[in-house]
Amino acid sequence: MYQKTKRTVHVLLHPELGESKADKLINIFIITLIVLNVVAVMLETIKVLHDKYESFFDTFDAISVYIFTIEYILRVWSCTHDPRYKGSIKGRLKYMLTPGAIIDLLAFLPFYIHVIAGLDLRTLRILRLLRFFRLFRLTAYTRSAQMIFNVFKSRVNELLLSLLLVLFLIIIASCLLYFAEHLYPSEEESKFTSIPATLWWAVVTLTTTGYGDMYPLTTVGRVLAGVIMLTGVAFFALPAGIITAGFLEEIKFIRKFKGHNCPHCGKPLDQRHSHDEEKDALDNPV
Repeated sequence: MYQKTKRTVHVLLHPELGESKADKLINIFIITLIVLNVVAVMLETIKVLHDKYESFFDTFDAISVYIFTIEYILRVWSCTHDPRYKGSIKGRLKYMLTPGAIIDLLAFLPFYIHVIAGLDLRTLRILRLLRFFRLFRLTAYTRSAQMIFNVFKSRVNELLLSLLLVLFLIIIASCLLYFAEHLYPSEEESKFTSIPATLWWAVVTLTTTGYGDMYPLTTVGRVLAGVIMLTGVAFFALPAGIITAGFLEEIKFIRKFKGHNCPHCGKPLDQRHSHDEEKDALDNPV
């Protein structure tokens, strides 16, 4: 009975594992509560609304905290049903240190910090901003968001490589333009006072924002800036291409294996945690 109840709770709190109406209702309720909390935090910053509906905001915040607390406790209690978190104490501690569990904890922890430490309301409002992190947990409640998570997870190495290339480009562009502007000084004083200051210009230029607060004055600087702009367009298109390829691969995988279960864990392959886990399962069937 105990294990059956734990399994039921675990499935209810993890929509990717169940298909019942209860799963959907709970997920819709949690998603709605997360969104309403974010909206409430934003509306509280409007002085007129805060002064008029202060008691409503406080009551809603308290109710939300209690619901988030109960959800967190149930998640920690039922997590041992997952083979990844075996062990009554060790498994639960391992789960509590996962990014998702930490985000869940941040959703209600500021409220109890206020109650225990007696922080003033201004500090509490600032800490409530931590609740925005709960938006990242929406990936646990919707399959479409889970697909996006899978794409970024499967392409993390390529995205990190493209990020490093962009950082190198920013640094190199800043150094080259700084020296170009100072080797052949113009009649006007250069806007690029140092390489760290030029980093701002490189970021603004390569992202095609173009505030116009800094611009090259020398002919060499302008030619070099043009080359940097054209190079930047290609470099920033690289992550977009990687993400697009990831989505195409994810959609192809889902269509190919929809309705098939993993021979290791028994979960549907189109609801897997990552590409690597299922590829290993297919290569090494039981």
